[in-house]
Amino acid sequence: MSILVKNTRKPNSNSQRAAWEEEPGVVAKAGKFLILGAVVLAVLGPLYTIVLTSVSSQATITQAGGLVLIPGEITFAAYQQILSGGVVTRAVLVSVGVTATGTLLSMVVSVLCAYGLSRPGSFAHTPILFTLLITMFFSAGIIPAYLLVSSLGLINTYWALILPSCISVFNIIILRGFFMGIDRGILDSARMDGASDWRTLTQIVLPMSKAVTAVIALFYGVGYWNAFFNAVLYINDSAMNPLQVVLRSYVLQGVTVPGQIDVGQGAAASPALQMAVIVLAMVPILIVYPFVQKHFTKGVMIGAVKG
Repeated sequence: MSILVKNTRKPNSNSQRAAWEEEPGVVAKAGKFLILGAVVLAVLGPLYTIVLTSVSSQATITQAGGLVLIPGEITFAAYQQILSGGVVTRAVLVSVGVTATGTLLSMVVSVLCAYGLSRPGSFAHTPILFTLLITMFFSAGIIPAYLLVSSLGLINTYWALILPSCISVFNIIILRGFFMGIDRGILDSARMDGASDWRTLTQIVLPMSKAVTAVIALFYGVGYWNAFFNAVLYINDSAMNPLQVVLRSYVLQGVTVPGQIDVGQGAAASPALQMAVIVLAMVPILIVYPFVQKHFTKGVMIGAVKG
């Protein structure tokens, strides 16, 4: 009779761990804390200075030498000036309209294109994909682009701020890769139940793709909000300029914004007004990002190496 003895010894868990899975020591933790702390200070420090300067009085700014680090007299006069009408207020409305319309149009075209290219046997699948990939590496240049926009009659129109940058081939490739990763059996079941391609896309594919679509929409939105080069090239009427062009002229070039309210000598070019315009340009992204952040990590990992 053989007796089976159960080995009750636990394997050495430390020997089975990879080097990067080991518990970090005190020195490693302190090093990480210092590095992350330095990064946080490098990001929040300028932001703190900008916001504090924008709500400081002219006397406090003059005493501080231009940028306020220690709070003094607080006033919101700069925000009242830029939001009471004039160029800045109109530029904000232009940027909001262009960003909302452009993001919606870009997402619709990108999703439709990516879904069509993700379906095997779709019409002209390979030539269209090859043509799109070529545009990622070769571009005609500024002059041919300007001539094309001019020939289409888009000069000095809001569409000139949207259509030239409406499509990002990189975003289409990301969406296509995610759509191709969806279980083929789910799509086949929908087709067997009589669902059309449009219904499959809207009721099955898109609900399963919230993470990647949220991230791509964020990419498009940030791109439209921060864009200024198209306005410099294609917009001749200063009243149609988006906020970033006003910000560039007002802050970087030190130009007084035409049509802005002036409450005293030098007030139109004060650092408080400049910093207030910068804060106004950052606020929409800071508001939108927390709602997309939960999808961001998963979305940006699409196409990464699987482990």
